[in-house]
Amino acid sequence: MRAALYRKFGPAREVLELADIETPEPGPGEVLVRLHTSAINPSDVKKRAGAFPDLLDGGFVIPNSDGAGMIESVGEGVDKSRKGERVWVFQAQHDRRFGTAAEYVTISSNCAPRLPEKADFDVGACLGIPAMTAHRAVFADGEVEDKTLLIMGGAGRVGYYAVQWAHRAGATVIATASNAVDNAACLDAGANHVVDHRADDFARKVLEASKGALIDRVIDLEFGSNLPVSVEVLKVGGTIAAYGSAREPEPVLPFYKMMYKDLTVRMIIVYAMPVSAKDHAIADINSALSHGWLRHRVARAMPLEDIAVGNEIVEAGDARGAVVLNIA
Repeated sequence: MRAALYRKFGPAREVLELADIETPEPGPGEVLVRLHTSAINPSDVKKRAGAFPDLLDGGFVIPNSDGAGMIESVGEGVDKSRKGERVWVFQAQHDRRFGTAAEYVTISSNCAPRLPEKADFDVGACLGIPAMTAHRAVFADGEVEDKTLLIMGGAGRVGYYAVQWAHRAGATVIATASNAVDNAACLDAGANHVVDHRADDFARKVLEASKGALIDRVIDLEFGSNLPVSVEVLKVGGTIAAYGSAREPEPVLPFYKMMYKDLTVRMIIVYAMPVSAKDHAIADINSALSHGWLRHRVARAMPLEDIAVGNEIVEAGDARGAVVLNIA
């Protein structure tokens, strides 16, 4: 099969290559998926750059965790009726070397949910990390109906889905954005209000949007940078659900301010979500896809051979939405 891979860490154009390698066979509990699409997420480019030094210990890596395609064969213990099923794939390159930037991938049957007919393969590649992370961030601490949520970066990969989940579930959504295009995207996704997270009076603008009421929950992609504002606007017993802190990877916590508000901080990564949370997310995602209400943003689609360009786009932060590789 044809695959994109890297044998050492470094810049995308220097280490990524296309190669013909042996097509894998599904083991017990696994399916073999002929991939149509593969998505490049920030975690994928960080791995390629060397964020996990032990990753290459066993040999080359085929990158990317998310994708979509059709099941071509099944391993022992998997219902044979799954053969020919359209699926979306998640966490393919978690704790192993073989991801979705290839013509085929073998993966646990549980990590290849059915892809509803209304959704194309480009959409299927968007779901694993962004949509599942967003679902966990919104619902991990219970239902959100009649609650007010502050969603930082509402036009981002995760934030755009989080706004939709929260809005659909009956929450009042205050999203943040820093330009007119992202502002419009947040409103399009269902935000009730959008505020500029770069404003000097960011916290005041949030409270103006909420008419002075403190916020129930914050969903954040830059936990450390936004922490002072989150602590100021959250009510007693509030929650911060954080799935990133790139600008301040080792933030200092204002412990007593947080303690006196009885705040909860929840760290989220899709790989470590409980199985029950993954099942909940998969069920809600597929229901939303079947009913056609979940919106998606594919920023760029390109052939597999342009994977290095796609990596550079994601690293630069220029993409508003998923960068998708077309395999088939």
